[in-house]
Amino acid sequence: MSNWKKLMGIILLLLFVVLAACSSDSTTESGDNTASDDDSSQEETDNGEGEEAESEEAYSFTIMANLHTPEVPNEKVLEEIEGATNTDLEIQWVPDNNYEDRLNTAFATNSLPEAVFLKNQATFIQFRDAMEDEQFWEVGQYLDQFENLSKLKENVLDNTRVNGNLYTLYQGRPLSRQGLIYRKDWAENLGLEAPTTTDEFMEMARAFTEDDPDGNGKDDTFGVTDRSDLIYGAFKTVSSWFGTPNNWGEQDGQLLPEFMFDEYKQTMDFFREMHENEYINQDFPVTSKTDQQEFFKNGTAGMYVGSMGDVGSLKNDAEAINPDVEFDVHNQIAGPDGEFGVWAIPGYGSLLMFPKSSVKTEEDLLKILEFYDQLMSPEVMNTAYWGIEGEHYEVVEDSALPTDDQALFDREVKPYQAIEIGEPESNGRYEGHFEYEVKAKSEELFKDNENYLIEDPTVPLYSETFVNDGSRLQAIITDATYNYILGQIDEAGFDEAVENWKSQGGDAIIEEYNASE
Repeated sequence: MSNWKKLMGIILLLLFVVLAACSSDSTTESGDNTASDDDSSQEETDNGEGEEAESEEAYSFTIMANLHTPEVPNEKVLEEIEGATNTDLEIQWVPDNNYEDRLNTAFATNSLPEAVFLKNQATFIQFRDAMEDEQFWEVGQYLDQFENLSKLKENVLDNTRVNGNLYTLYQGRPLSRQGLIYRKDWAENLGLEAPTTTDEFMEMARAFTEDDPDGNGKDDTFGVTDRSDLIYGAFKTVSSWFGTPNNWGEQDGQLLPEFMFDEYKQTMDFFREMHENEYINQDFPVTSKTDQQEFFKNGTAGMYVGSMGDVGSLKNDAEAINPDVEFDVHNQIAGPDGEFGVWAIPGYGSLLMFPKSSVKTEEDLLKILEFYDQLMSPEVMNTAYWGIEGEHYEVVEDSALPTDDQALFDREVKPYQAIEIGEPESNGRYEGHFEYEVKAKSEELFKDNENYLIEDPTVPLYSETFVNDGSRLQAIITDATYNYILGQIDEAGFDEAVENWKSQGGDAIIEEYNASE
């Protein structure tokens, strides 16, 4: 009886299946094909539109970038960038002063994200061996595949090549922003024009110190405010006015470091004279940039040598103290030989690399490069650099005028400027519009500087000793330079420091640079 029940159960199940099939066929044949169309539509979605949707899914990757503001920005601008490029970005914001430590730690622990910024040329040199070991993707071979990436300046790209290969995308910078910002109202009070020679520069420094330029009857001013930085402070720019090579120069057919040239010593003598006469803040070798700028903003000093673009922020803070303050900028100051020159950077600030440890395949690399190609379009780059039109900036005379709400701009936009690739000439973004005429003038003087550049001939060269010991050895020269200016050593003492530099590895650097020419 049990077997019979099982057999009947099977027969009934088969009968149910047959009847269900017949019912389905009858529905289709009767012309009521709604269900069939729905099924067909669903099938198309699964097999056709679904695939298209999958192919359009936002590509996700992570960027490590340095943060130049106190706070991580909100994601309003980021969401605009993501929407325009169909990407899902995670940006690891690292405070600028901690960036190199975090970068080195991530590299050592093999935990770098897919896209990594190098802060500057020094960091690039540090990672050169890793590039040669092919730990990062060579991207030069792919740039011609992309409409916008192919517009990057060839001369700047050449400055970042390693053995002819290109491992980085660059963030463009003016080749030289260096010049003089000075108190125009003080100069007019004393009947002085902008200095055109180093002698006139010294005279302005003297007059601003000794001739009561603010007219208050007190001995409370001095000429030049400087800080503990031989490069981005005043020294290197003044040195280039004297005709000193930019880091390295050629002498008798051989590349030698700048401090082995007479012009470097002339610059030290110039600073020594200013220091002895108190035309410069006496403790400048230990002065921070913040304190240096404070001397200028509060009306204690009248001359600031550095990036002329700083005049905008300096003016805003100075006017809060003295609404009548007047600044001006100037670049062409000739040295004793009657010629003007100014040192140049290699044309880039940060550099972007793609570690093979995190970007596993060429396909992934090309997707990331596609994002940066889209980022370099004028529309997307304007969003990244200036924010949302009408909210963060307005277009005035085909240039961008940022909002007056500086706190809003710093909070929501400014950090994203750190992910820029290229420069306005290559990415097409708006230049800034500056209602403050002196700031606008500084931008024009950046361009004028390009006619008088002193280039560093070692940018495309390589010295292993410099990579390993350059910072330690440079400290010998930095200390000797300050000690000479402060009168603590004489020329013989400085020459002794140079010999010490040579014996501890400097001779090897000279040999290696000359061999790699």
